Amino acid sequence: MPITVTPTDATLGAVVTDVDLAELDDDTWQEIHAAFLKYGLLVFPGQNLDEDSQGAFALRFGKIERLSPRQNSPTVQFSNRRADGTIAKTGEEQYKLLKGNEGWHTDSTYMPLAAKAGMLMALVVPPEGGETEFADMRAAYDALDPDMQEQLEGLSAYHSLYRSQMRAGFAHKTDHFYGFHDKGAPLRPVIKTHPETGRKSIYTGRHAYGIVGMPEEESEALLTKLMDDACQPPRTYRHSWEVGDLTVWDNRCVMHRARPYDTKHVRVLRASRIAGEPESELAPTFADPRADAYNPSTSNESVLTAS
Repeated sequence: MPITVTPTDATLGAVVTDVDLAELDDDTWQEIHAAFLKYGLLVFPGQNLDEDSQGAFALRFGKIERLSPRQNSPTVQFSNRRADGTIAKTGEEQYKLLKGNEGWHTDSTYMPLAAKAGMLMALVVPPEGGETEFADMRAAYDALDPDMQEQLEGLSAYHSLYRSQMRAGFAHKTDHFYGFHDKGAPLRPVIKTHPETGRKSIYTGRHAYGIVGMPEEESEALLTKLMDDACQPPRTYRHSWEVGDLTVWDNRCVMHRARPYDTKHVRVLRASRIAGEPESELAPTFADPRADAYNPSTSNESVLTAS
């Protein structure tokens, strides 16, 4: 039987039913992949995949990014719950990263090789709040007037997790592995052409800063306005999690953010992050004096690989 794909009321996203992702054949995968490229975000209610099944589905999209040196599988948990079962406290690294994710962003743009897609499945959800919101950056580009589209073409901005976390009020040290690395700040175009669909989208988010050739205040004002204007209805979709729900989105044209919740409650999402193809997602990295307070990098044009 064919899958059922029901678009949301937003400019992105569709709910996919009549499919068991744990028993996925190649023909059904092709239907899912076509819907993924068309809608940018797919929601699969009530899948309740185990770790192996989620990993197998993630690998359909490409290679997996390792988000931790301890990650030995295609999945990792995003949670405010520590390994010992207690809840992470204010000021701990785990807490700071989760709070930072409440800002609009695209994943891994601060890495030399950016992510192609993201995947989350709900394991434990708080009684209220804690949703994940998604924004259609294709439609945001289309909504720009032609003069602004022309102005943005050819502009590039640096991306840094050090800097975005500092702006959110959180300082971090170099871990020499993921995110807080010493490889330099990637330089990425403000307008991205999708490598598979050819559609253009705004490609910024909270990690972007320092548009080349533009004064810092002017750059900051432009990036902030772009993001504020883009992430508005009908270009946004908010997913209220139920245990067992799975979402997958195209990181090349969709931004997302976590929504706040009472952190006395546990929230656990199992994540998979799919690496982009180097031909389209690899960016040169540069030491930038404006990032020195955040990123101790002095390395030039370094590459981190995904496994």
